[in-house]
Amino acid sequence: MQAHSSEQDNGESVESMEAEQAEAVSDEKASDKSPSSSSPSNSNGGGIQAEAPSPSKTNQVSESDILKERFAKLLLGEDMSGAGKGVSSALALSNALTNLAASVFGEQSKLEPMSEERKERWRREVAWLVSVTDYVVEFVASEQKGKNGTNMEIMVTQQRKDLLTNIPALRKLDAMLLSTLDNFKNEQEYWYVSRDAEESEKGVQRGDKWWLPTIKVPANGLSEDSRLFLLKQKEEVIQVLKASMAINAQILSDMSVPDSYMETLPKNGKSCLGDSIYKSITDEVFDPQQFLSTLDLSAENKVVDIKNRIEASILIWKRKMNTKEAKPSWGFTVSAEKREMFEERLETILLLLKDQFPGLPQSSLDITKIQYNKDVGLAILESYSRVLETLANTVMSRIDDVLFADAAATSPTKNNVPSAGDEPAEKMSYAANTPTSATLLDFIGWGVEPPPEAQVK
Repeated sequence: MQAHSSEQDNGESVESMEAEQAEAVSDEKASDKSPSSSSPSNSNGGGIQAEAPSPSKTNQVSESDILKERFAKLLLGEDMSGAGKGVSSALALSNALTNLAASVFGEQSKLEPMSEERKERWRREVAWLVSVTDYVVEFVASEQKGKNGTNMEIMVTQQRKDLLTNIPALRKLDAMLLSTLDNFKNEQEYWYVSRDAEESEKGVQRGDKWWLPTIKVPANGLSEDSRLFLLKQKEEVIQVLKASMAINAQILSDMSVPDSYMETLPKNGKSCLGDSIYKSITDEVFDPQQFLSTLDLSAENKVVDIKNRIEASILIWKRKMNTKEAKPSWGFTVSAEKREMFEERLETILLLLKDQFPGLPQSSLDITKIQYNKDVGLAILESYSRVLETLANTVMSRIDDVLFADAAATSPTKNNVPSAGDEPAEKMSYAANTPTSATLLDFIGWGVEPPPEAQVK
C-alpha cells in the first residue's frame, strides 16, 4: 500500500510539473505575440524606454572610431598584424598624408570645386595628422616674475622653430589652393566631354593627356574676361607651387643622408657625371642655360637620371672635402676653391631642373632620405609640402589644358597651336619667371600679384 501510494504521488508530481511547464510555454508565446514585447521600450527589461542615439552622437562616435583606427595604425607602423614589422612612426605619418591626398584629390581631372564632403574630410584628417607636431617641442628661455617681484629666467617648452614657422604657412597654402578651386564653380564658357564620347562630340585635349576628358570652348574661343580670369588663377597657383617647392626643398636639405646611400656611391664624382657633363662643368666659362640646352631633356626619366647623377656627385665631393682626403676628386692640380666652384655650378643646375620641371618625380636621394628619416616633424613638413606641390602642379596643368583648347579655337591655323611635345618648352618659360633665391618669408604674406621676375645667373 505504501509503495502504491508513493508511485501514485510520484505520478501526480510528474503530471503537475508537466502542467507547469506547458503553462510557462503558453505564457512565453503569449508574451511574444503581444505588441509590448516587440517594442524597443521593453527590450532592456523593467519597462524603461531606451533612448535612440541622435545623429550627432552617431557621427561623433564614428569620427572617434576612425581617429582611433588611424592612430593605432600609425603606432603599429602600418603593420596591423602586430608582428613588429612596421615602418618608423615618421615614415608612417608621411605615408598617411600621401595616401590621404591621393584618396581625396585623386586625379583632379577637371577645374571644379571639391565637394563639401571631400573638403571636410581633407581638413579633418589633415588636422589629425598635423596635430602630432604640437608635441614636438624644444626648450626656450623665458622670464617669469616671482612673488617677491623679482624677475627670473626659466626654461619653457615651445613648438620647434621650423614647425612653428612652416605649419601655418602650409595651412595658408592649403587654403589658397582650395579657394582657387572654389573660384571655378560658376565657369560656363568651357565644358568637359568624356573621352569615350563620339568623335563628333569630343573637344580638344593635349595629346599626352589621353586619359583626361576633352575640353570644348565656344567656336570663337573664350571671352577676354574668362581668359584673364584663368590667367589670374594660374598666377595664384604658381605662387602656391613656388612656396611649397621652397619649403619641400628646405626640409629635404635638413634631412640627413643615410649611410646606406653613401655606401652605394662610387669613389669619384667623374664616374657619376660622365665625361661630357664633367668636361662642361670644369670649363673656364660656364653658362647654366647653355649647358642645359646641350642635355637630352626630352623624357622625364632622362631628367631624373641627370638629377640623380648630379646629386650623387655633389655628395661625393662634399665627403672628400670634409674628410680631407689626400687625392682630390677633381685631380691633383685642382684647388679647393675651384672644387667648391664646380660644386656650386652643379647645385645651380639642380635648381634650374627643379624649376623647369616642377612635377618631376623625386630623386633616389630624396626617396632614401624620406625612407630612413626618423624625425616626425620633418616627415610631416615634407609630406604636407609635397602633396600641396603636387596638387598645385595638377591644377596649373588643368588650367593650361583649358588655355590650350582656347588657343586651338582661336588660332587661324593648326600650326600655331602648341603641341604636346611643347610642354617642356612651356616649363622652361615658367622657370624663367621663377625666383631661385626666394625664402619662405617671401611667400607668407603675398597678394595675388606675382613676384618680380628674377634672372638666373
